[in-house]
Amino acid sequence: MVLGGTAWLGREIAHTALLTGAEIFCLARGDSGAVTEDVHFVQADRTLTGAFDRLDGEWDEFIELANELDLVESALDVLADRARHWTLVSTVSMYRRNDEPGTDKTAEPVETAEPVEPAERAETDGPTDYAQAKVAAERASTARIGDKLLIARPGLIVGPGDPSDRFGHWPALLRRGRRVLAPTTAERFVQVIDVGDLATWIVAAGISGVTGIVNAVGESHVFDNFLSEVSDVAGFAGELVTVDDAWLLKHDVHYWAGPGHSRCGFPSLTPHLRSVATPPTSLPVASSAPSGTRFHGCLNMKRLATVRAHGFRDSARRKKPTFSTGRAKDWHPWK
Repeated sequence: MVLGGTAWLGREIAHTALLTGAEIFCLARGDSGAVTEDVHFVQADRTLTGAFDRLDGEWDEFIELANELDLVESALDVLADRARHWTLVSTVSMYRRNDEPGTDKTAEPVETAEPVEPAERAETDGPTDYAQAKVAAERASTARIGDKLLIARPGLIVGPGDPSDRFGHWPALLRRGRRVLAPTTAERFVQVIDVGDLATWIVAAGISGVTGIVNAVGESHVFDNFLSEVSDVAGFAGELVTVDDAWLLKHDVHYWAGPGHSRCGFPSLTPHLRSVATPPTSLPVASSAPSGTRFHGCLNMKRLATVRAHGFRDSARRKKPTFSTGRAKDWHPWK
C-alpha cells in the first residue's frame, strides 16, 4: 500500500512495485494525477475521519510519502498494528547542516517547530518548514512502528517527470545551445538520485524487510564535471558564461530550496556528501542526462517557454533582468 502514489515519486514506486507481481494499492485524494494502470486506487481524503475504513486486514508493506504530521499520525493510528513493514520516505534536508562532507544518519536534525494549521501552510512552507515536518514525521513513525520501520532519506531526486526542473533544466538548456548562464563551478558539487533507482530500491528494501535509517543518495559529482557530462550528452556547442553567487543572488536567482526558488537555481558551494548505509543503485550523471533531454525535448512550446522563464520570473512581481557580464553583454540566457 502506497499512501499517496499519484504524484511523481509515489507513482514511480507504485509502478515499480507492480512489476514484482504483487497486488498494489494507492490511497490518495487523486488531485496529483491518476494511478498507474492495474494499481488499485483507494480514493480518500486523509484529513477526514474514516479515510482508512476501506482498508481491511493485514498488509505486507505501507509506504508513507506525506510530510504533514496530521496525515502521518492519522495513518499510524489506524494502520500501524496491521503492517508487517513500514517505510517512511523522509529527506536529507532534515539535517541541521549540509556543509559537512561525509555526514551520516547520526547527524543532528533541524529543530522541530509548533504544528502549523493547514490554512497557514501556503504562507509558511519553506525548506526549513519542510525539514521540520519530516523530522516530526520520523519521530512519530519511530515511536509507533518501532523495529519494523525503514526511514529512507533521499537527496535531490531527478529523472523523467521531475516537476522542479532542477536537473532537467540543464540538459534542456544546453541542448538548445547559444549562450548559457551558470554559476562558477569551483568547489561546487551536485549529488542526485534517479527517481527510478530510488523507487526500485524502496520496493526491494520493503520486500527484504530492511529497517533503520538510510541516506538514499547517489554519488557526489564536481559541478564542473556534471556540466561537462551533460554538455556532451546534449551536444552543447555554445558558450557557457559563469558568474559568481553574489551576482546571481542579486538578480534573484537562488539556491535549490525554498518557496519561489528558481527552477534554474544552482547548487551551493558546499558538498552534499552523505554516507549511505545500504546504497541504492545509482546511475551516473551521463545516464540520467539522456532521460532529462528526452523529457524536455518532447515538450510543447508552452512548456519550453516555462523552462526559459523560470528563475527570473517566478511570479508577476519579479522582473527578468538583462545580463551584462563583460563576456556577453545584454543578453537573456532563456531567450
